[in-house]
Amino acid sequence: MTGLSRKSSSAQPKDNLSPGDVDTVLEARDLHVLFSNGVRAVDGVSLQLHRGETLGVVGESGCGKSTLGRTLCMLQVPSSGKVLLNGSTISDMKGRNLRAARKNLQMVFQDPYSSLDPRQRAGQIISEPLLLAGAAKAQRQARTYELLDLVSIGPSGYSRFPREFSGGQRQRIGIARSLAANPKVIICDEPVSALDVSVQAQIVNLLVSLQKKLNLTYVFISHDLAVVRQMASRVAVMYLGRIVEIASADSFFSGPRHPYSAALLSAVPSMSISATRRKPIPLAGDPPSPINLPSGCRFHTRCWLKEKLHSPEICSTVDPMLAGEGNHQAACHFQHSVNAKTGD
Repeated sequence: MTGLSRKSSSAQPKDNLSPGDVDTVLEARDLHVLFSNGVRAVDGVSLQLHRGETLGVVGESGCGKSTLGRTLCMLQVPSSGKVLLNGSTISDMKGRNLRAARKNLQMVFQDPYSSLDPRQRAGQIISEPLLLAGAAKAQRQARTYELLDLVSIGPSGYSRFPREFSGGQRQRIGIARSLAANPKVIICDEPVSALDVSVQAQIVNLLVSLQKKLNLTYVFISHDLAVVRQMASRVAVMYLGRIVEIASADSFFSGPRHPYSAALLSAVPSMSISATRRKPIPLAGDPPSPINLPSGCRFHTRCWLKEKLHSPEICSTVDPMLAGEGNHQAACHFQHSVNAKTGD
């Protein structure tokens, strides 16, 4: 992708933040989502989102990243665990209290058409959060025009229906709606995956610009590591419902410590002829069933590193926990062998 603005280093998280730290705006503690069909969509996820940063959440389709985003926003009720916003547990809230908390926590959805009511005009869609908050009509209208300008739609879009906009313009309307109540955190669930590449760059640049102007904090969910590299200050990699690696963006992209992460990075295309490319790492087969998870490391059935290390028994018997030095952690028994073996 071309034309993207590189993420500012000013949003890098501080080291050694503890739960409840003033810079922790959103937190998940041992979060689980178990569906009625037995699928463990989110399986023991704990993470902290620091004020002003962008946390990229990546992984294959079906890894649980979208369910995690919906659960952080309380659109999906967790089976167990907690979600905290500004130190308050919102996963226990209901009704009026939850609606009040959501003023600071909004979501931008993947499909810019199905997420908008086709029977409402753009002005109604954007102003609806303000209506629910009890704002007066004049205040709602003024704020809506302000937001239309902010996302480069302009006042002419106020009375138009979603079908009258392009895909990129519809996503701008979705972004404007998410900003209506002045939230501090926005969950972006694959916000550019349904758009043309040239339009993707425009939307990413808009999100970066809005973050700087409004001091926003993002969870940016995507399967596209090229986009995540431009947006994120930290990266979390999910596999079968769990975070298997989390690190600063610079540390992650320069040296992944989980064999799954290394395989994902090796598949990212490059337009640079002179770039040093990682040798592509093929993954055998499909991910195991999320209903019948393998013993030990849940990645071991597809792990290229396990084969190079002659199938150590620990991989299939002992489930590794996130561990590592500083802010770079991975759930792999042999994480320090990952980069040494990618060139074999």
